[in-house]
Parts: sequence; C-alpha cells; structure tokens
Amino acid sequence: MNELNFRTLDLNLLRVFDEVMAERNLTRAAHNLAMTQPAVSNALKRRRESLGDELVRRAGYGVEPTPTALALWPTVRDALGQLRESLAPGGFDPAQAHNAFVIAMADATAAKVVPGLVDILENEAPGVNLRVLPLTTRDPRELIESGSADLAIGHFPGVIAELTAVHLQEHSPRFLYQRLYDGEYVVVMRRGHPLAGRPIDLDAYCAARHLLVSFSGRPFGFVDEALAARSRQRRVVLTVNQFFTAGRVVATTDLLTVLPRHFVGATGMEHELALCELPLPVPAVHVDALWHRQAAHSSAHRWLREAVTRASASGFATGHGPTPIPVPPP
Repeated sequence: MNELNFRTLDLNLLRVFDEVMAERNLTRAAHNLAMTQPAVSNALKRRRESLGDELVRRAGYGVEPTPTALALWPTVRDALGQLRESLAPGGFDPAQAHNAFVIAMADATAAKVVPGLVDILENEAPGVNLRVLPLTTRDPRELIESGSADLAIGHFPGVIAELTAVHLQEHSPRFLYQRLYDGEYVVVMRRGHPLAGRPIDLDAYCAARHLLVSFSGRPFGFVDEALAARSRQRRVVLTVNQFFTAGRVVATTDLLTVLPRHFVGATGMEHELALCELPLPVPAVHVDALWHRQAAHSSAHRWLREAVTRASASGFATGHGPTPIPVPPP
C-alpha cells in the first residue's frame, strides 16, 4: 500500500473486511454490520482498489480469502479489537459490574467448576450474575455463534481437532479455546460387583452389560468405536444423558459404565463405586473452554475466562489435577 492510499483509506472498510473474513459470507457479514449486501460488496471493492488485491473470491455459498487477505486479517482484527477496548468507557471493573454471563456445560462439569466460580463472584464481583445452560452436544459452536452462550466448557474433540487444523491454515480461526484439564476414562461399577477389585480383560468386559452416557442419546460411543476396530462389541442396555444418572444407576445394578475419572466424584455416589482401567486404549478426555473470536478483546469476557481458569484449577485439583496446556493466542 502506498502512502497516498493509506492517507485516504476509509477505516470503516476495515470493519467490513474483518466481518467478511470472519463469516466467509457476504449476506451474514452484512447482517452483522447492519448493512445491505450491496454496501458490503461496494466496501470490499474499495478495499481491493486500495490494496491492489481481490481479497476474496466466490466459493460455493460464500467467499474464500486470498493469501493476501489471510496474511492481513490478524493485524486488522487485533487493531480493531484494541481500538474497541480503548474506546470502551472505563473497561470492566468486576467489583462494580452488573453483567450477566451465560456458560454452557454439562452437569458434571458444572459440579466441578461452578462452586469455584460462585466463590469468585461473591468475593470479587458481587453484582455479576451467572447462568448455566445445559450442554447436550459435543459441538457448541452454534450456541456461541447465536449469542445463546458466552462460553462453553466441556469435551469437544471434533471441534478442537478442526480448530487446530484451521489454525495451521489461517491465522485467525473464528473460535478460540483453552485447555482446562487433561484426564482419562475408567470403567465404573458398584463396589460389590463381581468384576470389582481386579483388572478386567477384554472378554469379561464385552460379556458384561453396559450403561452408556450420551449427550445426543445415540446408543453408540467412542468405546464402541474402539471395540469395533478390534472386531468386538459390547451390549449397551441403557443410554442416559447425565453423569449423575449414570452414577446412581451403576451403584445399584450390575451394569458397567465408562466415565472420566475426575467426574466420578461429581456423581455423588463415589463411595459406592469401584473403578478399574479400561481393557483397551481409548482417546484421553480433555476439558476445554470454547468462545467466539469476537469476544477475545472484551475485558469483561477476558475476566470471565480468567475466572473459569481459576475455578477449574480448584475444581479439578482433587485426584488427577489439571495438566498445564499452552493457551492459543487470542
């Protein structure tokens, strides 16, 4: 960009460019900016002329950025975020704030995180309200995108894998995450179960009757996928969508279930349950916080994320504590 173009550049064009890059769709970008689609197209045209690059090309139902656009976007996004934060009156003062935050998470996650969050609110932000939204999916991006939740906490393996792949290709993925905890899955049963107190081999495991915890209600989980890869299967006789329910059922029956080790205590039945290692390897369980990149520069949202990090460190400290994980740059 030459000096003359920079001096005459309309900085509002940067907002349009940022939104189009985030949405990869002119119609959605126009809606978010309260503009018409022709106005967005015209702004992009002016931006192209100032840079000498087409920036985006039509692709399918949206647009695809050029290498120049991908290289430019992180700088534009960070500059706009810093500008918004600088112009915000007074920033976020937790002691004086009256914000209402919404966090989406499953029951067992809430049992680990919410007590610490309430303690932080009472001591640091007495005017702030918190609402926990039940999480019934492994992909909460739609909840966050729609504004129904400020943050989602849980095990999102598919989402994190996708974001990691996107992050390798683009400097600014639409969603950001932070690892809060690394753990493992274990077999859970009642203390008086015939298989309790000893290692379980694969034959005994497959011969038993099982309870599956599935947020979606689908009667087939990652353990079944791991078994299928070995040409084995188990009989799932009950599928539920809550860890609390799973704990209470297996405590009074001969069913086996598989739970994250750190969530066993959250069932409320820990002293009535026995644990043992799974007889086959399965992926580790991770607890991540997920949020939209548009919230990255919000001082209120930054405070919320820091509070969640502290509450998680306290809540997951029993047993296997949280493993420090580098936080992706905002």
